[in-house]
Amino acid sequence: MSIISENIKYLRKQMHLTQEQMANQIGIKRSLLGAYEEGRADPRLNNLQKMTEIFNLSIDMIIGSDLTRMPLSDIHKNVRDQGFRVLALTTDRSGKENIELVPQKAAAGYLNGYADPEYLEDLPKFSIPGLSPNFTYRAFEISGDSMLPLIDGTIVVGKYIQSQDDLKGGKTYILLTKNEGVVYKRVYFDQESRKLNLVSDNHLYKPYQVSFEDVVEIWEAVIFISKEFPETDKDKLQGEISFDKLKNMVLDLQQEVMKLKVN
Repeated sequence: MSIISENIKYLRKQMHLTQEQMANQIGIKRSLLGAYEEGRADPRLNNLQKMTEIFNLSIDMIIGSDLTRMPLSDIHKNVRDQGFRVLALTTDRSGKENIELVPQKAAAGYLNGYADPEYLEDLPKFSIPGLSPNFTYRAFEISGDSMLPLIDGTIVVGKYIQSQDDLKGGKTYILLTKNEGVVYKRVYFDQESRKLNLVSDNHLYKPYQVSFEDVVEIWEAVIFISKEFPETDKDKLQGEISFDKLKNMVLDLQQEVMKLKVN
């Protein structure tokens, strides 16, 4: 049996539901739920979403963590203690998760609407081929120049991080915080203070700390989409060579003109 099938069976029993009762809540046949629990079939995304509502857990937890080692009440307590919540999301007609885009102009409202499916429905949506289907993704348009070379208006796509244990020091994350809203920073975990150090790649901006109690969502940056190609040293060198060539051409032309005048 897979982790997901064991989790579904375990959580159903923790909820004191029969297969028939849970199948009715999901809107499927009991035999199909039995196939899920025995690992003979993988649940479709829309059915997984309904399970998240029944268990009050995120899809990432159900498919990616072994939940059979503790009571459901302790699982919910851990989720609350870590400051994370059940993730709201939207799907297309085929049941595939959308990547919702949070533009700069919507970033302030996202703090109030992140858990509201109706709010998410109004956001722009797109898909990117090649991303792992085992994670949930969301895109954010960053503002300012604190994370150069990523410029103002760059879109950063992040995958949802359910637990603080999944944070990797030194990587970049989009964080939804209670006090500052959406921020994109390089994150380090301070073991002594039990806080997150947020560091800008543009060192003109000073690092600062936030507590886990202030963090509502964390998205690990996986892809960025920029309106401008970043300039490399090679590009600069090519520009300098082109200028030198142009200057020499002008000098040669001047010499040719002087020769014509003499003749």
